[in-house]
Amino acid sequence: MSVQTWEQTFESYAQDLIDETKVPGAFIAVARDGQLIYEKGFGYRDREAKIPADLDTVFGIGSITKSFTCVAIMQLQEQGKLSVHDPVIRYLPEFRTPDEEHTRNVTIHHFMTHTPGLPPLSSLIPATQRSMQDDPAAEELLKHPEFAGKEPIDTFEQLMAYIGEQPIELLGPPGTEFSYSNDAYALLGTIIERVTGQTYESYVQERILQPLGMSRSVFFVEELGDDNHSTLYAAKEKEGVKEVYRAPIWWDSPSMRAAGFLKASAKDMLRYAELFRTGGTSGGVRILSEESVKLMVSPHAKVDAIRGYGYGLGIIPFAEGVTLIQHTGGLKGITAQMLILPEAGLTGILLTNVGDAPISELTLGLLNNLFFRPPGTQYASFADYEIPFAEIHQFEGTFKSGEGDEVQIRADQEAEQLLLGMGSESLPLRPIGEDEFLFTRRGVDTLVRFVRNQAGEIKRFALGSRQLPKVEA
Repeated sequence: MSVQTWEQTFESYAQDLIDETKVPGAFIAVARDGQLIYEKGFGYRDREAKIPADLDTVFGIGSITKSFTCVAIMQLQEQGKLSVHDPVIRYLPEFRTPDEEHTRNVTIHHFMTHTPGLPPLSSLIPATQRSMQDDPAAEELLKHPEFAGKEPIDTFEQLMAYIGEQPIELLGPPGTEFSYSNDAYALLGTIIERVTGQTYESYVQERILQPLGMSRSVFFVEELGDDNHSTLYAAKEKEGVKEVYRAPIWWDSPSMRAAGFLKASAKDMLRYAELFRTGGTSGGVRILSEESVKLMVSPHAKVDAIRGYGYGLGIIPFAEGVTLIQHTGGLKGITAQMLILPEAGLTGILLTNVGDAPISELTLGLLNNLFFRPPGTQYASFADYEIPFAEIHQFEGTFKSGEGDEVQIRADQEAEQLLLGMGSESLPLRPIGEDEFLFTRRGVDTLVRFVRNQAGEIKRFALGSRQLPKVEA
């Protein structure tokens, strides 16, 4: 199969998907051994003005920012200014959980691996609230019962006080339960500030972006000096039809920038991804030691049956002898994905200008084409696991997180299977193990699992990377 053929096959698939899901604009770039081998823009960075994106167009990267935060922490460890195994309260004495001994045992490593035992909290919206207040796209969100009437969280100190006040049930001892935590990453930014004596943003600028020549990577698009950045879009349903509309206000959070507020171009992101392909260098500049990179890309925490999590990076066995190192980012007007396959010499970046774009599907389609795999090939295959229908009712319930996510699990008597309800969608769950299931959406499998307490009762539902507590049977 020629390069042109895989390009055409992928682009046909991607264009259909982008049209179907009404993504205004996307840009995808791939490098092999540090050399650009593919770049393609779909749609427009500004749909109304019909301006396409290019390699230098700056998009939001959302939570891919978390890997930058971990690079900063690893640099500080190399400088002897901290250890990832230090207790968090050494640097953040104000940090609190409902259990004093638990608080003392939480380390920086637990923050970096999303294993401090914190469930998903409702802090991201109040922490972003100032920038949302004038944004029509945030109007419904700010009225949500989970967030309505909350005071804005503007500082790290306010964030720590907020976390300490939450009536939460901890997921387990530090290091035992993975659940994605924007709060933990926000507080890594606090640790960086207190150790260095400078702002998180200036440290990242001076020690990562500038040395790598990432001149089109900023926390505020106003710093660019030009308008070659994505226009943001949001989506809503009107009479059952998805409507995508211009929503140009960038959301920001002073207390949570370390968790997901960097913006960057595709060209810059390929430069950055080289760090994890090469073991710490890009463009002849060493940013991290090989040992630090090895620690970042080691699966310290188990997410599900196939996925692990290192320091700010997810790890998935992809093909024989090939590991996929990746991270996704999402916020209003942002869905992004970074890919590194070191053994294959490949790096990639996918950037879009709308929230909840089909990034998983685009990513899997791109990888299947790059590796000449049949369309629809999944990251892993699983044999069916038999659960007697009489036992399936134990899984039923409503599960809800502090971030506003809610799902319903119900048994379909006629089909004798479980259904996952998310918003207007109802998706069949296929059992693949004890308490483990998967659902297929737009041709991509997603693994989920139920989490029990010591008495064997189902207490939480792990969806994607978050554990949602059970709120009713």
